Amino acid sequence: MNQFSGDAPLPPETTAVLASGSEIEYGLRHNILTPWETLAQSVAAIAPVTSPVLTIPLVFALAGNGTWAAYALGTVQITLIALLIGALGRRSASPGSLYSYATESLPPMVAAIAAWALVLGYVATGSSIVGGFVQYSNILLKTFTSHTIAPDLLVLIAVAGAATMAYRDVKLSARAMLWLQGASTACIVVVLVLVLWKNGLRLDWPQVRLQGSSIAGVRLGLVLAIFSFVGFESATALGHEAKEPLRTIPRAVLQCALGAGAFFVLAAYAEVLGFRNAGLSFDKTDAPMHVLANQVALPVLGLIIDAGAMISMFACLLACITAAARILLLMAHNGLVPMRLCRTHQRNDTPHVAVLITAFVVGVPALILITLGFSGTDIYGWLGSFAVYGFITIYGLTCIALPLKLKRQGALSMTLLAVAVLGGISMIMALAGTLYPVPAPPYSWLPYLYFVYLLITLVFFFRTRQKGKAAVSALEDFS
Repeated sequence: MNQFSGDAPLPPETTAVLASGSEIEYGLRHNILTPWETLAQSVAAIAPVTSPVLTIPLVFALAGNGTWAAYALGTVQITLIALLIGALGRRSASPGSLYSYATESLPPMVAAIAAWALVLGYVATGSSIVGGFVQYSNILLKTFTSHTIAPDLLVLIAVAGAATMAYRDVKLSARAMLWLQGASTACIVVVLVLVLWKNGLRLDWPQVRLQGSSIAGVRLGLVLAIFSFVGFESATALGHEAKEPLRTIPRAVLQCALGAGAFFVLAAYAEVLGFRNAGLSFDKTDAPMHVLANQVALPVLGLIIDAGAMISMFACLLACITAAARILLLMAHNGLVPMRLCRTHQRNDTPHVAVLITAFVVGVPALILITLGFSGTDIYGWLGSFAVYGFITIYGLTCIALPLKLKRQGALSMTLLAVAVLGGISMIMALAGTLYPVPAPPYSWLPYLYFVYLLITLVFFFRTRQKGKAAVSALEDFS
């Protein structure tokens, strides 16, 4: 079955992209990324260094001593989705990430929703990361030079730099992301282990007993905890460029889910424990890992981690632009967006038009909010929470797409069906956690903004579909 499922006629220019056989030529380099470089895409999109310095404090503000529990529950939920993605990834590969799986199993309108939800997820994540990049860049500059740079200039520097790397070479981008994330994560693990050692390697009973936490707080914290994981599936966007994609991509996705989950639970537990005796409020500290590094008498690691956090955010921005551009490429092949987004660079073999458009859309929200005077932390929290809606949508639709595809192939097992059902239920629970208890503004506005966004994309889908039918009809009349 090709990628163009559904009953809507394809525009005549779309049919030209089909290869002579059953495979589509996307204009990307084929089989150039090693398993490690494929894994790097998902690792960079998660940006594991970002969570201990920005996301976990936000979760703590909601869940308190239940922060580690929110991350443990998030790990279970994301692992269920990873198992489903792996089952789909072992059967097909394309540059469209989870959207390509949706087009094979879901009706055209639902597949279009999946595509736009995933694009929103990556774009909003990229914009939120820009806010974090601005925040940590100025923290470092102030530490070393006692000066800062205008936030709007930092936004332009981050977006232009990431777009340039995504424009030029996906292999270079993957290598850079792997090394940048690995070195920073290693420094954080050293500090966390020393914090546990300093506190006697014994159970922290206030956390074990969830002292002072509430079910409502853990539920709200779970939503932000899920944001720490979003992008773990982005290796699927490299289906055309990865070597042995049917084997390496499912493995990369599962490794990311389990590895990141273990790291986040450890970080949440150790940070909450470390700040209990620090005399500072965990959720109000600009550089929490710097504080903990001073606590274990290794201040130099605090500076390295702060620098690593900034670099990690840049790598995450690069990963978001890389993944979103390839989704737009496949959407263009499927007639959902203008065909000019199918173009790939003649020398670099990258979707350069889609990269430039994605970078522009990522930069605009962050630039507007920065200009209005909001902090990088505010931008990170707001746009990151907004991105979660897109990922919850696509993860939930994946739970529907897998059973449909396997049933059609006669390969649906009760185990995979059970995983799909549990995964779907977990996504519904995560969505419910964003709606009740009602959070304070502007977080309470986000579900309505997302609903408006989906309505706009559906209108665009039906208009594009009508144009496609009209183009095919005109071609038939002419012939």
